Amino acid sequence: MRLTTAQAVVRYLAAQHTTLEGASVPLFAGVWAIFGHGNVAGLGEALWHAREELPTLRAHNEQAMTLAAVAFAKASNRRRMMACTTSIGPGALNMVTAAAVAHVNRLPVLLLPGDTFASRLPDPVLQQVEHFGDPTVTANDCFRPVSRWFDRITRPEQLLTSLPRALQVLTDPAECGPVTLCLSQDVQAEAYDYPESFFAKTLHHPRRQAADPGELARAVELLRNAERPLLVAGGGVLYSDAADALQSFAERHRIPVAETQAGKGALPWDHPLNVGAIGVTGTDAANALARTADLVLAVGTRLQDFTTGSRALVPGGAGLIQLNVAAFDAGKHNAAPLVGDARRTLEDLTAALGTHAAPAAWQERAAKLAAGWNAVVERVTAPSNADLPSDAQVLGAVNRQTQADDVVVCAAGGLPGELHKLWRASGPGSYHLEYGFSCMGYEIAGGLGVRMARSGGEVFVLVGDGSYLMLNSEIATSVMLGRKLVILVLDNGGFGCINRLQQACGGAPFNNLFDHVDHRVADASVDFAAHARSLGAAAEKVAGIADLEAALQRARAAAGTYAIVIDTDPLVSTSEGGAWWDVAVPEVSERTEVRQAYENYKRAGAHRKPV
Repeated sequence: MRLTTAQAVVRYLAAQHTTLEGASVPLFAGVWAIFGHGNVAGLGEALWHAREELPTLRAHNEQAMTLAAVAFAKASNRRRMMACTTSIGPGALNMVTAAAVAHVNRLPVLLLPGDTFASRLPDPVLQQVEHFGDPTVTANDCFRPVSRWFDRITRPEQLLTSLPRALQVLTDPAECGPVTLCLSQDVQAEAYDYPESFFAKTLHHPRRQAADPGELARAVELLRNAERPLLVAGGGVLYSDAADALQSFAERHRIPVAETQAGKGALPWDHPLNVGAIGVTGTDAANALARTADLVLAVGTRLQDFTTGSRALVPGGAGLIQLNVAAFDAGKHNAAPLVGDARRTLEDLTAALGTHAAPAAWQERAAKLAAGWNAVVERVTAPSNADLPSDAQVLGAVNRQTQADDVVVCAAGGLPGELHKLWRASGPGSYHLEYGFSCMGYEIAGGLGVRMARSGGEVFVLVGDGSYLMLNSEIATSVMLGRKLVILVLDNGGFGCINRLQQACGGAPFNNLFDHVDHRVADASVDFAAHARSLGAAAEKVAGIADLEAALQRARAAAGTYAIVIDTDPLVSTSEGGAWWDVAVPEVSERTEVRQAYENYKRAGAHRKPV
């Protein structure tokens, strides 16, 4: 088949399928595209011909559309994905941050940035970044450290080997992550005689890797000998569709379950064995159990510092089993590795353990701690008469208004910590937090991606004023595409979370809240409701919790995207729960507060557990 390179890319992508609930569906739900001179003539023309089988979606910002694609893959548990294409130069580089989000979170997204001319005949072309010592380097080389597979297509026939490898990475449970195929703009338009077999329909099935028998046997022995076992559920539980297996394992062996940000919702919040969030933003219940556990079974988690309390909370070595499909993660913290698919391996562990259960005293302690924490949640999320509500009180109002098929979306700032501790997730898929890269600006774009992946329920996007101002353009895209979002903007007058961290480290409040900005000559307040209306959303500002709950009901009844703005207290966060976080404090300072913070830092760091 004589096709241009761009036409071949599009035809190949359209031929890829996956199975969902027993039915074959396209693997790629569509292609996000912002056209420029580097992709409109080649890839743009190819996409126009294929727009029925491979929809092309227009966005307003390249980073935002790629974040939407990443969120779509996360909400689809990596079973489906999207591609993104831009011109060369600024358009391409706008995708790099989103590529990093996908890389950290192990999520598939196919990036197709235009590139300079392979022939170099018209060099330097518009938007080309020239490297003085290497003419093969282009701006797109910035994608290399945030791509699991990177290639630059300089000949049409290179697709015959590069595209299959790209799909292998995108669909492999261990290698999964962003793939970047840079398409030289002249090569996009060049034709080649491709074999018809290259475009045959391909059905991708999830691989469920069994654990090594020796590793499985060691894990079983450790679990049998444990007096105080704790299971930590990570995002891999959801990616593997292992929530039912996790619940069965926990119930059969009576092991309490703590949740990472990515794993929250794997068990419903009110399940008797769910002890809530673990780590820096964790519950008193989960963290108390982690501190005294003699064995932690971590399932599908990278065990980043927020989960381990900067290694002061979760044990390493023989006190830790790392069940993960990626050997890279399974070997962290000198753990006993258990490399395998989460669902299959949990089922195999259950079969091998038989009727073994954790001691009754440990079960009783976990239940008592969980009940105590639930009382804390009721108290701190209840409305009060304060002039400005806390984030926790706002979350309580939203949580009370949500239904079982709704989902909450958030990413950065102080809100993820409050959500992790306090939000009552109804089950898998109801809680969508991007806290691997903690990317400000993810929220609204990510909400759009979640909305495209889910057919029912409301998508509640919770976003602070700082993150809203960084990236809000996809409000207009959600309106244009008819993809309803309910957006709640919590306005605390700046970067409230970092202002609190700054002072916790002994620093003076400086350059975070608008009230603490030097050289300010004008009022920095923003009418967020008016701004959202200017992008096509319905919007209102409310004054308190009672008004907020009424507004949430109006938002649910609305046909399209609806934004609600509420002022919140920038100085208040939930003091209950939490664990140490290693944020380096200056050894030397003129400020007494910094010197005292450094002494506290040294004392806290002394509790870090050996690896």
